[in-house]
Amino acid sequence: MERLPRCTFAIISHPDAGKTTVTEKLLWFGGVVRSQEGMVKSKSGDYAKSDWMQMEQDRGISITSSVMSFEYNKRAVHLLDTPGHKDFSEDTYRTLTAVESVLMMIDGAKGVEGQTEKLMDVCRLRDTPVITFINKFDRDSLDPFELIDNIEKKLSIQCVPMTWPLGDGVDFKGVYDFRTKEVRSFKDSKNPMEPMIIDASNLDDEKLAKFAGPAIIEKLKEDLQMVEELIEPFSEEMYLEGIQTPVFFGSALYNFGVKEVLDMITNHAPAPRARKVKLAPYELDSAEEIVDPKEKKFSGFIFKIQANMDKKHRDRIAFMRVCSGVFKRNTKIFHTRTEKEIKIASPQIFQARDRELVEEAYPGDIIGIHDTGKFQIGDTFTEGQKIQYTGIPSFAPELFKKVALKDPLKAKHLDKGLKQLSEEGATQIFFREATGEKMLGAVGALQFEVVKFRLEDEYNVKADYEGTPFSGVRWLRFKDKKIEDAFKRNYSTNILVDGKDRLCYGVKSDWDLKLCMEKNEGVSFYKNSDYIENHH
Repeated sequence: MERLPRCTFAIISHPDAGKTTVTEKLLWFGGVVRSQEGMVKSKSGDYAKSDWMQMEQDRGISITSSVMSFEYNKRAVHLLDTPGHKDFSEDTYRTLTAVESVLMMIDGAKGVEGQTEKLMDVCRLRDTPVITFINKFDRDSLDPFELIDNIEKKLSIQCVPMTWPLGDGVDFKGVYDFRTKEVRSFKDSKNPMEPMIIDASNLDDEKLAKFAGPAIIEKLKEDLQMVEELIEPFSEEMYLEGIQTPVFFGSALYNFGVKEVLDMITNHAPAPRARKVKLAPYELDSAEEIVDPKEKKFSGFIFKIQANMDKKHRDRIAFMRVCSGVFKRNTKIFHTRTEKEIKIASPQIFQARDRELVEEAYPGDIIGIHDTGKFQIGDTFTEGQKIQYTGIPSFAPELFKKVALKDPLKAKHLDKGLKQLSEEGATQIFFREATGEKMLGAVGALQFEVVKFRLEDEYNVKADYEGTPFSGVRWLRFKDKKIEDAFKRNYSTNILVDGKDRLCYGVKSDWDLKLCMEKNEGVSFYKNSDYIENHH
């Protein structure tokens, strides 16, 4: 990909808000895959290009975060597809650490839903700029003012409409553009790249009434007057600070309003920004620095690991976000956690499952590097600088299952599968010291199904998944060794070790945790494994 300005963003939504459909249309406009209907189809079938895992295709939901790269409007665009399903919030949270902005999808009939609220909380931690697309206006929808009020109240962000719907459901005619004072309709257009455009600078024009009907035009006049009186104009500065969100109305299914959203993203979404790093030894109280993307020395971090993207090759890919300098193929880079130099021979850029070899990558780019099991989520790579990018957390799981192997001869396969799946963030693995039990910890129940499916499908391992007494974990730090030894003796049945050999306290109930914290002043309990955010 040539040296165009970078634009790295993700789509966030509640399940069923139409995220996969919007992804398809954005990729269509980006020229990734073309078909006559303007739908994205993979070379092997009719599935959305971002949903490549068999289980996703069976269920029709996005489970893993894919990366799709394309060029549009003189920008190199990286779209990170985040799982919308409620059970995959942890992978989604991590993906949001790798982007500069987000596109938020809202269902026009439902308004803001639970998962969107959680994801917006993560965006707010970094003041991530948000563009909003209110979808499904081809169906019966709430009043536009009601939707704007709902978003502002629930998400504490100021809405500025950039387009306005003409009708909804069967009466949905198109969108009015505040900037151009035009109405766009795709219904009578064969090509979504060239919608039918009607001049709407004079709302009393007979052409408009003939196109949409007098009642819809009369309501449009009233609505536009209210917008002018009640809503502040769009401010790029306030958008970039995460205070204001530009709002578009439309229907992804019929391509109403999608191009305007992509134009807005590529014209206004921020370029790669400076990021915080910790200096060695990367502890809670380590000194911090800011790394500017314009710095000459290369640096980047891994935010996702995916095993077996191509089952024929049994491969494992680490997704790295480039943060500064230039990454060059076949040059040695420094792995700060192990303090070893490595050479990346075949870095790749992605269009979901399709890949291309890349010679150079710049800040904002997402590249895939082959991983033989040496890398972990959060690993930092540099040209020798001893730094670590921060804020790539593991969240305390709330659900646990004990893994009991059906065939004892498959123990090595199980260990390998659990290790790889936990390292790529599909689940977290814990060992109970007192009993030697292996346990999976997850944020949502569907993650267990994914692990079970993938252990059977990719590692040929069958196991039983049984309940445990735990409802949470807290990562531990001790003031000194004496306190640590006493704590381990007193709470031996609660002691767990995670996949990175860190001590944890297995929580059996909120009351149990509260009592333990009160009794042990020399022990710090953390809800988040990187010791940075959610400090308890």
